Amino acid sequence: MLAFQYIDDDASLTELVSKYRQSPLLILDTEFVRTRTYYARLGLIQAYDGQTLALIDPISVGNLSEFWSLLSEPEITTVLHSCSEDLEVFARNGKCQPFRLFDSQIAASLCGFGHGLGYAKLVEQTLNITLDKGESRTDWMKRPLSDAQLNYAANDVYYLYELYPQLIQKLEDRNRLDWVFEEGERMTQGRLTPPDPEQAYLKVKNAFQLSSRQLAYLKVLAKWRLNKALKRDLAVGFVVKDHALIGLAKKQPKSLSELNKMIELTDQEKRVHGKDLLALLGSADLDNPPKPIDVLALKNGYKSSFKAIKNCLTALSEQHDIAIELLGSKRYIHEYLQWLWDGKRGELPLLLSGWRAEILASPLAELNIS
Repeated sequence: MLAFQYIDDDASLTELVSKYRQSPLLILDTEFVRTRTYYARLGLIQAYDGQTLALIDPISVGNLSEFWSLLSEPEITTVLHSCSEDLEVFARNGKCQPFRLFDSQIAASLCGFGHGLGYAKLVEQTLNITLDKGESRTDWMKRPLSDAQLNYAANDVYYLYELYPQLIQKLEDRNRLDWVFEEGERMTQGRLTPPDPEQAYLKVKNAFQLSSRQLAYLKVLAKWRLNKALKRDLAVGFVVKDHALIGLAKKQPKSLSELNKMIELTDQEKRVHGKDLLALLGSADLDNPPKPIDVLALKNGYKSSFKAIKNCLTALSEQHDIAIELLGSKRYIHEYLQWLWDGKRGELPLLLSGWRAEILASPLAELNIS
């Protein structure tokens, strides 16, 4: 059983933060619950600076602002593993992002341990310790938490502190330490920007199938759904499903009778939202519809261009011992192709930015894709 402090009042948190503010390193993890909600519900924060391991109860502590301020300290390196969802939690609950972020999953990938390595596997590979993951399905909003649950949570930062020096050494040996911090900076960008209801239709699955006129209907429907989801803190799919919005945009029912005949909508969606949905369809701005969604994969030359780039990146990933998923995923290739076919206007794609540019810029230019 690891020794830790359980922080469940403001005075204890103030004292803890004062200690942590003197440390150059802070290992963090969060436990949260996300089932039907739009935002993850924060249940526990684990923190360790090598001296004091703390489990912070955000349900009991009234004000976490002092703790969140630690993340903005330029002299403190924040270490997390596979931190994308943690960053969401920080943005939602603390309105902040780590100033200097080290993601140990990305670090492990750049050290040659493998891409997307889970925390337990990384601990096993670096420290030869097998962690018990038996509490991974815990409801972290319930109180009290058992000793087994608290120990499980403490493990997530204790061993990360232990393996951190090994990752640092391997990264320095490969001259890749700066790459990890560059990735950390990229991962935090835009996290504090709230979702834009006007653009919500672009995230509806299969929206690309719709005509410009149909997209005008989808736009008002998706905007309404997102606003309702945000107001109720409910996942958008629990308001109205994507395929239902697509069906409404295509069929545009004019009455409850027509709407009730639609198989795309559940009986509950019809009963609860029927009148609202009809009103929304009637409010669509058909005089200024969105442009049809440009699908990159349907353009002439896409297959051959994508294959040429993918083959180039695959060879370079093997040459430099960098996982292809990290060096140049499908999304990154699409971003690069879109930039090329837009006449190289706008912000440089990720494949031509930072450390990736050192490896990829010249080989990609030699492909001469137009």
